[in-house]
Amino acid sequence: MDKPLLTDPAVPPSPEVLQSALGASYPVYEKMLAVITGDPYGLVPEWRYYNDGKAWLCKVVFKKKTVFWLSVWDGSFKTGFYFAERHIRGTLELEIDDSIKEKLKKTEPSGKLYPVVIVIDTEQQLSDLLKIIEFKKGLK
Repeated sequence: MDKPLLTDPAVPPSPEVLQSALGASYPVYEKMLAVITGDPYGLVPEWRYYNDGKAWLCKVVFKKKTVFWLSVWDGSFKTGFYFAERHIRGTLELEIDDSIKEKLKKTEPSGKLYPVVIVIDTEQQLSDLLKIIEFKKGLK
């Protein structure tokens, strides 16, 4: 089974560490980071080591709202969004890849929230990510 990388609490996720872990998908990560931290998104990534998962995770926030979580895997990164049941319909109406929608339809809630996870390793996937970010930022 896949395991997240960046599991050493003494080694924070510097650009060099991320480049080594992500390999060929590091430029995709860099582009994603540049887009989401600039206008119009204005998101702020916050890296932290979490003892419960024994790995470094990036919480990406807008003001005080968590928009998504990011974890680093071998050659890719995963973004995880969490939606309340009342927001599932709106998520399914987004113009995003059908495979994401199909996965969401089959997803069981984690507590009261439904996770939407996207594994990203190509630049083409950033379009779906940005649409979900816009949707999530607009929720109350």
